[in-house]
Amino acid sequence: MSAPPATALAWAAADPYDAALRAGRGPLFLRRADGWLLPLEVERWCARADPVDRDVLDRCEGSVLDVGCGPGRLVAELASTGRPALGIDVSEAAVEHTVRLGGQALRRSVFEPLPGEGRWDTVLLMDGNIGIGGDPRALLERVAGLLRPGGLLIAETAPADVDERVRVHITDAHAATGDPFPWARLGTRALLGYAQGCWERDGQWTAGGRRFAALRSRSSRTTSSSSAEPPKRTAVISSQRARNTSAGRPVADR
Repeated sequence: MSAPPATALAWAAADPYDAALRAGRGPLFLRRADGWLLPLEVERWCARADPVDRDVLDRCEGSVLDVGCGPGRLVAELASTGRPALGIDVSEAAVEHTVRLGGQALRRSVFEPLPGEGRWDTVLLMDGNIGIGGDPRALLERVAGLLRPGGLLIAETAPADVDERVRVHITDAHAATGDPFPWARLGTRALLGYAQGCWERDGQWTAGGRRFAALRSRSSRTTSSSSAEPPKRTAVISSQRARNTSAGRPVADR
């Protein structure tokens, strides 16, 4: 399965994101065509895992795949405790930062072939990454194929009760970069709606002003694990770039 071309190409031109990760700070936003801005929490992502993050990681089971791992605070935290974990991100800067922190990461899109398909115990979609590709149903279907039957998905949802698909640019508050690309923002209610039929609810909670939902893939799902690879060592593979974003509230145009 390949990455949505428009999204991958647009992110590939989004140099402000890589620059912000390398600097460890913003400002950085997703900008809608009407000027509406969604702030990206670069400083928090580049810091070590905080208590809210660690609570999420305590809920993880077995091997963990962090989709859109960004600069790798979660993968590094898991690695520091000896937990098997892999981050994937299509940003070169994100993968490099994750590796420097001591985590394993691949430069790869979630829609590309991945190691261990059908055998991961937990998949994380943190920091608004439920929005990847702008099509929540397609992303949930893809994640179900990555998990073992009965595996766990933990997703961070928007703090507002929203179900929104938009086209956005990435911007550092000076100018939008590259072509617009699709993104989605989902509150917990919307996520649970998209999950009906293929997933079982496994809990939802709020901590530190952030909201989360846990879903479990149907244990009766059949998997084709014969062609899947086991999780690999650290590598940089893809030429694509993509980003994770904040689940925070948008702010007015500046």
